[in-house]
Amino acid sequence: MITEPMEPPTLAGLDLAVEGNLGRMTLNRPEKLNPLATEVLAAIADAAAWFDTIRDVKVVVVAGEGRAFSAGADISGFAGATDDLSIRDRAELGSKMADSLEAMRAVTVAKIHGYCIGGAVVLASACDFRVAAESTKFSIPEVDLGIPLTWGGIPRLIREIGAPATRDLVMTCRQFGAGEAERLGLIQRVVPDDSLDDEVEALAQVLLWKAALPLLATKRNVDAVTSTMIGRDRTWADADSIVSAYQDDESRQAAYKYVAALADKRKGDAGS
Repeated sequence: MITEPMEPPTLAGLDLAVEGNLGRMTLNRPEKLNPLATEVLAAIADAAAWFDTIRDVKVVVVAGEGRAFSAGADISGFAGATDDLSIRDRAELGSKMADSLEAMRAVTVAKIHGYCIGGAVVLASACDFRVAAESTKFSIPEVDLGIPLTWGGIPRLIREIGAPATRDLVMTCRQFGAGEAERLGLIQRVVPDDSLDDEVEALAQVLLWKAALPLLATKRNVDAVTSTMIGRDRTWADADSIVSAYQDDESRQAAYKYVAALADKRKGDAGS
């Protein structure tokens, strides 16, 4: 018997919904390509905890509104934020976000389209299933921005795609498509753009048809086997790496060059 869920909380940058056994978590700042600002990272962790209070929810679809899944971390406001958090505290929110998603009782399905960049790749890798539209563009530009990939991203990528591919994608910062992401194992399924909604709904229905206990047992068993690969305890120092990068002159110069090059490219695209 499905009980009536409580009203979803109001959280920054997120829309939450429950439809019977199915939950939805949607990034909802489409005008900025759904950036993962610090308040959004905290909201995702809070949303994961809220879904865990609803025993009937078996599956949660994680998606982005508008033209993109997510453009990744909101670097522009990171160091200059006016809240009471230290730079290290803000840097640690990404790891808390990913850990909270992985710890959810419900099976999570990332519905990926448009752009999936940097921290958004970490968000997706924390989900149990990842389905992408075939035109999706992925990249992990953190090194070009003068910062290391943190949020537990390195061990999660190694778990999913192996060490050689992780070195390639993280160190070169090159863009790659959904087909390559599927071949590497970063995503499980690539579907035509106009079929993404239907394919994700069909997958969710397959999972919802199954009993909750074996779903949860399988999820927890897989997590237990891979826990030594991801080594979440080892990612505690990720936040310190971010702090060090903000204090390093060469790293800051790399960020300035990257932002300037991006601005020049956008001007060129607008004029063509």
